[in-house]
Amino acid sequence: MAEGSILSDDFLRELMNVGEVDILIGVPTYNSAATVGQVVQAVRAGLLKYFPRQRAVIINPDGGSRDETQALVRAASISDLQHASNLQALRTLHSISTRYDGEARSGKALYTLLAAAELLHPTACAVIAADSAVEPEWIPKLLRPISSDNLDLITPVYRRHKFDGLLVRNVVYPMVRALYSKCVREPYASEFAFSGRLGSHFFSREIWSEDQGFAGTELFLTIAAINDDFHLAQTFLGTKASMDHTPSDLVLAMRETVGPLFWIFERNPPVHAVPVDCSSIANIGGEAEITFEPRRINRKRLFQLFADGVRELEPVLKSILSPSTLASLQRSASVGEAEFCFSDELWVRTVYEFAAAYHHSVISRDHIIQALAPLYRGKIHTFVGENRDAASLEVDQHIESLCLTFERCKPYLTELWNGRK
Repeated sequence: MAEGSILSDDFLRELMNVGEVDILIGVPTYNSAATVGQVVQAVRAGLLKYFPRQRAVIINPDGGSRDETQALVRAASISDLQHASNLQALRTLHSISTRYDGEARSGKALYTLLAAAELLHPTACAVIAADSAVEPEWIPKLLRPISSDNLDLITPVYRRHKFDGLLVRNVVYPMVRALYSKCVREPYASEFAFSGRLGSHFFSREIWSEDQGFAGTELFLTIAAINDDFHLAQTFLGTKASMDHTPSDLVLAMRETVGPLFWIFERNPPVHAVPVDCSSIANIGGEAEITFEPRRINRKRLFQLFADGVRELEPVLKSILSPSTLASLQRSASVGEAEFCFSDELWVRTVYEFAAAYHHSVISRDHIIQALAPLYRGKIHTFVGENRDAASLEVDQHIESLCLTFERCKPYLTELWNGRK
């Protein structure tokens, strides 16, 4: 798909007026009026303070906002910011907002940014979520390793609560690590940076011809960088806090994370049965940190949803799981909450059997993803219980133990992948 086919004439004219740049920062939006103004101002402040000599552009790919999002982006005045902060750019800092076609999807926003980068030839690019509590200091932390150290992909690590990001910690991170042998703590990041060469390489991939290629695209970028021998590092950004506290929908979250993850495995299958030692990547500015503010989690409700799901979805689970794994889940669901424990071994077997079932399309792939949701709740019940009083080191040890179990059991996934149970 050529970049001109997705970029409107007005957007192309604006890009031509900008000309080539050193830095491109994307701020994707969809009905983000409550937060985007603060985010754009923080991005501008970071560029003005730390990259005053570089040619830079902020591009806002919008998914059809019905609020004032685009107007707020355009109205964020560079002159007002300079006056307020005594910062002066030595080159023009451009800001463009454009609306892409179709439904709001982060993959379409990223594709729009990659297409723009093909025309503007930036050395370094970054993406910042429109609901992030971003600080100006994030900008050099993301961009300098690209522009100065010749790296290709910078993913973040954060200071965050021990019960935040549980889907990443219990599924995405350990599976990416086990299958691709790189310890990327946030492989599906909302803030990240990449080199112009990686952007151009990823833009040429065939995934854009398929609708599924626009889901979980940030995760695919990480895996592509790993598999295609680009240079990766992680940078500590600070506290991960969202300015938008909309309640999450677990099934939707599963569709947006586990669904793309399983789909990506189709393009990068686990063909090697023998586990490969996982290699660390450089950490810039520190390791991930954990906070312990009191947080109430209804474990009883998690267990009940798990037990109900195992019972009600039995016909579906029979299509997905091996008889022994299903029997183990049924036994776990039949005990009282106080005795319940979802072991790492059982969880890994369950997830690997779901991935293989998705690969073989034993039933509707969307139904497979939905059926994993109640089982995940059972695993989180156990994770929260194990880590309720745990210190930072203990939490990390529990996550490391889970990752090692995923790695050790990789031959089982390969066996299922190649032959089915």
